[in-house]
Amino acid sequence: MKGFEKALEVHPDEIAVFSAASESFSKKNTNCSIEESLRRCEEVVKAARAANIRVRGYVSCVVGCPYEGKIAPEATSKVAKALYDMGCYEISLGDTIGVGTPGSVRKMLEDVMKTVPSEALAVHFHDTYGQALANVMMAVEMGINVVDSSVAGLGGCPYAPGASGNAATEDVVYMLHGLGLDTGVELSKLISAGEFICKFLQRPTASKVAQALQRRRKTVDGSISC
Repeated sequence: MKGFEKALEVHPDEIAVFSAASESFSKKNTNCSIEESLRRCEEVVKAARAANIRVRGYVSCVVGCPYEGKIAPEATSKVAKALYDMGCYEISLGDTIGVGTPGSVRKMLEDVMKTVPSEALAVHFHDTYGQALANVMMAVEMGINVVDSSVAGLGGCPYAPGASGNAATEDVVYMLHGLGLDTGVELSKLISAGEFICKFLQRPTASKVAQALQRRRKTVDGSISC
């Protein structure tokens, strides 16, 4: 509750609570069991809703765990349902270490969607094995309309050894636009934002789309950013 109480000082419209589908990861990440993490989440959600603050729930390790290996779809759906039932308006399903494939993602979503409606679900894929875009495509085809991503593919997790950043927002937007979907995002401005943060962090972008556009720009005028 301490974090929530600190958050109240800045009058947020929305907060987030986290749990995991893996007992080992839960203990490493939050120093408690899944059951205890859900009790903590419920306490925060109850207080937040009383203050008219929306709560988004997150489930880590939805298809795989760095300590336990494969995670059964039923384990993920149990946690997702608990977060939904306690009042989270949306549940983000995270492939924290990026081991998911379209096949494992499909099985996981099929199970979760038995108890949580698709309109209350989001997906969050890390790109460790280069499967993030394929997994996003699978989720979209199954009716998921919200995708978490990060500009330039930044991110990771200190408790998930080897995990790379999230799916690059530039790549997700480019793919969705190619499908004829309206994201409300202007790709050129997104690319500029990625170049800015990469220059600030002094690291290359992980976005394939940004890399391709940078190469094309370099060919045209001999300059390159990031």
